[in-house]
Amino acid sequence: MADQHPPDDPTDDRVSDEEVDEMLQEIERKRSLQGWAAVVVAIVGISFSIFQMWLAAKGFVLSIDLPVLGEIEFASLQLLQINAVHVAFGLVLAFMLYPPSTGDGPFAARAAALAASLEDRFGADHPVTRAVRRVGAGLRWLFVDPDFDRITPFDAVLMLVSVFAAAYFITDFSEIQRMRALGLEAGRPIQETLLFSWMDSIAGVFGPITDVSYAFLLGVIGVLLVLEATRRAISLYLMFIVAAFIVYARWGFMIPQNAAYIGVLSIPPLEWPSIIQNLWYNTENGVFGIPVTVSVQFIYIFILFGAFLEMSGAGQWFIDLAYAATGTRRGGPAKASILASGFMGTISGSSIANTVTTGAFTIPLMKRSGYRPEFAGGVEASASSGGQILPPVMGAAAFLIVQYTATPFREVIIAAAIPAVVFFFGVWVMVHFEAVKQNIGGLDPAELVDVRTHMRSGWFYLVPIGLLLYYLLVERLSVARSAWFTLIAIGALIALVAAYSDETRGRLAGIFALLFVGNFLGQLLAGANVIGAIAGTGTGPQPVGAAFSATVGGLGGIAIVSGVLTLLSHPYVDAPLLEFDRAVDDAAETTASAIGRSEWATNGVYKFGVFVGKSMEGGARTAVPVVIAVAAAGIIPGVISVSGLGPNLVALIRTIAGGSLLLLLLVTAVASIILGMGMPTTVTYIILVSLLAPALTSFGVPLLAAHLFILYFGVIADITPPVAVAAYAAAGVAKSDAFQTGIEAFSLSLNKAIVPFAFILSPGIVLLRRQPGDLPVGDQFRVVTLADFADPAFAVFDVLIPVLGVFIGVVALAATVIGYVSAPVSRFERTAFALSSVLLMAPGLVVSTVYDITGLLGLGGGEMTLAMDLVLRGLGLVLFVALVTKNRQAGRALADQPSSPESA
Repeated sequence: MADQHPPDDPTDDRVSDEEVDEMLQEIERKRSLQGWAAVVVAIVGISFSIFQMWLAAKGFVLSIDLPVLGEIEFASLQLLQINAVHVAFGLVLAFMLYPPSTGDGPFAARAAALAASLEDRFGADHPVTRAVRRVGAGLRWLFVDPDFDRITPFDAVLMLVSVFAAAYFITDFSEIQRMRALGLEAGRPIQETLLFSWMDSIAGVFGPITDVSYAFLLGVIGVLLVLEATRRAISLYLMFIVAAFIVYARWGFMIPQNAAYIGVLSIPPLEWPSIIQNLWYNTENGVFGIPVTVSVQFIYIFILFGAFLEMSGAGQWFIDLAYAATGTRRGGPAKASILASGFMGTISGSSIANTVTTGAFTIPLMKRSGYRPEFAGGVEASASSGGQILPPVMGAAAFLIVQYTATPFREVIIAAAIPAVVFFFGVWVMVHFEAVKQNIGGLDPAELVDVRTHMRSGWFYLVPIGLLLYYLLVERLSVARSAWFTLIAIGALIALVAAYSDETRGRLAGIFALLFVGNFLGQLLAGANVIGAIAGTGTGPQPVGAAFSATVGGLGGIAIVSGVLTLLSHPYVDAPLLEFDRAVDDAAETTASAIGRSEWATNGVYKFGVFVGKSMEGGARTAVPVVIAVAAAGIIPGVISVSGLGPNLVALIRTIAGGSLLLLLLVTAVASIILGMGMPTTVTYIILVSLLAPALTSFGVPLLAAHLFILYFGVIADITPPVAVAAYAAAGVAKSDAFQTGIEAFSLSLNKAIVPFAFILSPGIVLLRRQPGDLPVGDQFRVVTLADFADPAFAVFDVLIPVLGVFIGVVALAATVIGYVSAPVSRFERTAFALSSVLLMAPGLVVSTVYDITGLLGLGGGEMTLAMDLVLRGLGLVLFVALVTKNRQAGRALADQPSSPESA
């Protein structure tokens, strides 16, 4: 290892698995349940995942194929019913996983102060003091969970009400359909329902409440449940924002129409039944609107895909692969961290979880190599946040882009590919410059795994990602089907690898071949698999080609059955290629001990079952904040739709921007960062797409580029001080100053802030091409195809030059941020590097700024031309080359200087 600066005791930097769990619990504020409560969470979580997997496999018809009996249909559900069940699962899990109060808030503090003052005044034994103490103890029992380890009675009530609210969609959907046409007032009064029939005899006591419909009451309760779950799982801040929009929907008409600026926010009067109907009984907007539909169809199955891949041990394998590939290079630990975090980001989809879990391994190695703790934490946070913009999986917001823009997912990931690569390349260059600056070498090859050996032992982890790309880009399947087939592939691969060893490989191959031949013959002779053929449920003989294709289509099931049968015949096989995630091993040991069969912890069949169950439970746990976030955020576009606010809001934003696209982009960027502080990227995206995307597209910005712009700045919010949640999580691992770590993470991600401006002004960077003719907003641009590159003018001037510009520009930006290339960079040179970076990446920013200023001065403006673009990029390139040449000469001169006796 060259030129290292290890601490006196390297083991001081290590972060244990228990510390990682504690950090995640502290940041996410989730309960750590044990005993029966943990079992209930697992059952609900696995049920949630089974429900979603069933939807992915069968669609909205819930049925099962059984031998002899054939297909048995349980229910055929509508989209609104499916969405309601989806949200109900999220609500129940949210109330189990997140406490209503931990007793450290302002109300609890005031209650404790009141009890203390009464005790001081009247004494501890006074009846008033004792009564207050008893009331306080009762309230704590009902609502408070200070240790994050118990489900309170209040939680149980909310869980039960959540189930009731969802059950209404299943049992009384015909009534809901009628009310969607006639209004909620057409529903039956609440006293006509079995639950509230007792109110009929004392209707005079309750007054007007008995006149409301049962559907209206459930709608109000449902919206309140979503708000409460939002407060717990996301933030009080988001709950207030959503509640403010609901209040605005009811009383926004009170804003005077002739008021300056805000007069455009005045809306027609709306009554509560109309508001609740649109927010709770609608699949276009509101709680069960487009965001929840996307969660049902796309987001959850991809979260499950990531959970299965993570539990299989892929996370540690990817980390080891990244270190094997780059660990010995200059500054190798930081470069490996970038690759590992990028890989893990596509699996976890959470900046915070990725930062803590991956950072527990990468950050200590970076510190031991010589990187400052703040810089090491900043690298990890910056790279981890980039996982949400990295194809092929990206984050949940990418699937929302698919739905909101009506763009196929394969085109979204094609458009997002170049900016994502530019981001990771930019961070790579920055850590390289920092390594040169600090004279940090790489790791000792003896500390790393051999790349070839590592690939041979874990190649199967790459297969699911390759299959996903194949299904999306080559076969052009839907997102849901692609994810489902890939999920089956993961299960099949893990089953085979779990059963594989030198002792069992012959048996495994034999069982697999026998099942394959049996299924082929069944398809050939009876048109069904071997079980269906025996049961006589086939459709009849098929041609050889069709039979073979059908058999190949069922390879996933054949592989799973082969692996399980092999494990049953040799349950304690030692699988040399597979090492499950620690959570699977812990769950196997815990559950085996709980049922008095501790030896089952190493049983292959049992462990494979635990892997499947833990993956499904882990996917459900990860999905809870996403489900709650999209349900809550969907209320905002619901209010905008029902109130007719949209066009007026666009007019207001355009007025504030004063006709300046640059100013509008800056407003959007700042709003994304401010709104996104401490909130999921999906929430920021949904809100700002509803408020600002129409204004951006009205300026001629491509629809897909506008949505990616908002996504990028929503991601940046995770590493932007003062609420840089991912950076603060990294600081906990790095044991560094949290605010300074946030500064480092933001600085390392600066290219993520400039590149969006670049692709707005040069859509070729995101591989968009304008279509001829006067077309609607969503159809003006399209994602390029290979045929477009046959046009030299487009390929060179719209794609090649802008893309080369952003790649060279991020190098100039790295020199600006780090202040070092081959030698120190002076302040003047930093300014020059920054200018060259802007000219190379987004010359339109300079031109737009100049034209905006001249417009304010009454001197007129203009438009960016191709000639101006080329000239400015050329000037940026000349400036960059001159600065780098000068710096390298300074570096050579520095290297030629004789070493001082002290340094020798």
